[in-house]
Amino acid sequence: MMAQEHTQERSIDERDCEVKSANDNICPECQGHIILNSDRHEATCESCGLVFEDDPIDHGPEWRAFTSDERDEKSRVGAPTTQLMHDKGLSTTIGWQDKDAYGQAISGRKRAQLQRLRTWDERFRTKDAHERNLKQALGEVSRMASALGLPESVRETAGVLYRRAVEKSLLPGRSIEGMSTASLYAAARQHGIPRPLTEFADVSRVEKIRIQRAYRYLSRELGLEIEPENPTQYIPQFASSLDVSDEAERRSRELLEVATNNAVHSGKSPAGMAAAALYAATHLTNEQLTQETVSEVAHVSQVTIRNRYQELLEVYAEHD
Repeated sequence: MMAQEHTQERSIDERDCEVKSANDNICPECQGHIILNSDRHEATCESCGLVFEDDPIDHGPEWRAFTSDERDEKSRVGAPTTQLMHDKGLSTTIGWQDKDAYGQAISGRKRAQLQRLRTWDERFRTKDAHERNLKQALGEVSRMASALGLPESVRETAGVLYRRAVEKSLLPGRSIEGMSTASLYAAARQHGIPRPLTEFADVSRVEKIRIQRAYRYLSRELGLEIEPENPTQYIPQFASSLDVSDEAERRSRELLEVATNNAVHSGKSPAGMAAAALYAATHLTNEQLTQETVSEVAHVSQVTIRNRYQELLEVYAEHD
């Protein structure tokens, strides 16, 4: 009996707390919503303007900065952790400037000593084969991502995928370059920023077929749930490079939509379908792009463009 009463009291207290927390954001005057104005540091009602809290605690820095250089000079914290460094950026490094704390040049003897310290510092940061592997692979990921113009989020995801591959011992028997390229390719597809595999092969140090094998192996072993590529995702990228009109881009999307609804894209290269759709759309809008021009931008052969071009127009004509 006592246990039942105790349970009832506790449930009543929990309901009271939930009601109180729900009413914390409601204005008692007009039942409006209370918002926090970060510029004025005030909590006010958005309906009647009643001020509930003035000058709350500001958890930001106590200094002001108006430029990025000024912000870097005044900031007293280091860079955030990142997956693109083998030690996640937690270690310290000795700067490359041969100057003292006052900015003055140091003597030759001190410079030689400082260089020896840099060498040993670099050796201690990668003290075993595991860390050397990560350092080389993540350096490759950063280099290829910069060459392809991929955002920081894709690079971080690629670093996480490669670390998972190392933890599961997927590296033995496979090259570091191939697995790092496959990780970057998988990360780009996960973020919905597809690029033709040929572009990755151009900036990588391994062949396209080895990247394909590494990607399939990585996807299978890590259980990556990556949806099939949609050809329309390539349209903005190709249209921008080819400098086509908005009308041609709209027509190419219509062509791909009809082809997708009729399952014409099944089993075919998404980049090839997108390139053929743009080529067909420019002919419908009298812009007359050549197959060679589209082939160079899309990294797709002219034969593929011709074949997909005929298929797209046939299905589009039947749809009309």
